[in-house]
Amino acid sequence: MPAPGHLVTPPSWLRLPRRTARLRLTLTCAGLLLLTGAVLLASTYLLFRAATPTSKNPGSAVARIPGLVPKSGASSARLQDGQFPQQIGKAAAAAQYASDVHHLLITSGIALALAAVLALVLGWLVAGRILRPVRAISATARKISASSLHQRLALDGADEEFKDLGDTLDELFARLDAAFGAQQHFAASASHELRTPLTAERTLLQVALDDPYTTGEEWRSTAQEVLASNREQETLIEALLALASSEGGIGDREPVDLPETCRQVLARPGPHTGPAGLHIQTRLDSAVLDGDRRLIERLVTNLVDNAAGHNVAGGHMWVSTAVTAGSAVLTVTNTGQVIPGGEVGRLFQPFQRLDPGRTHHKAGHGLGLSIVRAIAAAHGATITASPRPGGGLAVAVAFPLRAPVSPPQARLPGAVRAAVV
Repeated sequence: MPAPGHLVTPPSWLRLPRRTARLRLTLTCAGLLLLTGAVLLASTYLLFRAATPTSKNPGSAVARIPGLVPKSGASSARLQDGQFPQQIGKAAAAAQYASDVHHLLITSGIALALAAVLALVLGWLVAGRILRPVRAISATARKISASSLHQRLALDGADEEFKDLGDTLDELFARLDAAFGAQQHFAASASHELRTPLTAERTLLQVALDDPYTTGEEWRSTAQEVLASNREQETLIEALLALASSEGGIGDREPVDLPETCRQVLARPGPHTGPAGLHIQTRLDSAVLDGDRRLIERLVTNLVDNAAGHNVAGGHMWVSTAVTAGSAVLTVTNTGQVIPGGEVGRLFQPFQRLDPGRTHHKAGHGLGLSIVRAIAAAHGATITASPRPGGGLAVAVAFPLRAPVSPPQARLPGAVRAAVV
């Protein structure tokens, strides 16, 4: 006896089969065949009754079959007139009709049952043939993991629904493979960037500790170098956090005055002061967009810092805002080193610099433009970057407008100013 509170598991032959798509498709096909056969059988039976004259009034003839012997003189008279044999013929026809109807029903029922069994068997085989690509998709997708995203379903056949599904999943796997690859590359690059200053700090401290004659001035110099390295790590961590927050999307949107944001960024001291004698020119026309004010400010700051940090002594930087083709456009252009056209796209990837062999971080960690790209993508903006023929880079970011453009009389061109830093 089972213990109280425990359910008794029925034997396997009493359990209902698992409701798979193949079983449902088989039962659906068999059910439709049974329904069609039943309708056809009923129609045949009704047509048979309507087309047979004996079926109109067989009861009166059948009632006279028992005895077949006349009971009165009237019956003898009818026998003499030849009517009784006629009634016997009608009764026989009625009996034959009833037998035919019964035989028709029995035969049709047996045929319908055999057809139902045949429909179940054929339906099971056909459903398995139809669903074979689904099983192949499931088996392959089950084998694919984070370490084997390079595998593909690669279904053959004509352009059908299952092949379209397989092609869609292959495209999904390709995007996941690219995303995992980018994530691994980002993690490795971030680890390297964080490990380098830590190793330098450890070396500085170890050298000072191993030298018993280290003076107080030398300890002070070592502490200053460690603090400088610490500030460098803090800058890198802030950049990584900004990149992560921008890639995570934005929450509440608010009106952002793009020209005013540019003025605030240019007015504060920072890395965008750049080389000595840098000329900054601005043309800030009215442009308002919906977005995250903090992220937009970070985007402008990174573009300006990048334009200044990669400039040359006595170079130029142009910052402008305008409404063009229904978009609020921010453009930052700078002079500087000549950039090959094929290298522009790489500069927007994390930890990528124009000179891959450079190990110092005086001009940044290679995250500035990648943060710009992530913030622009979060706001639905498009970035256009092109190298200048004489050196430098021109970057234009087009944001969707917040509201219809103001009337022409209210749109005064922004002032153009030149400054020498």
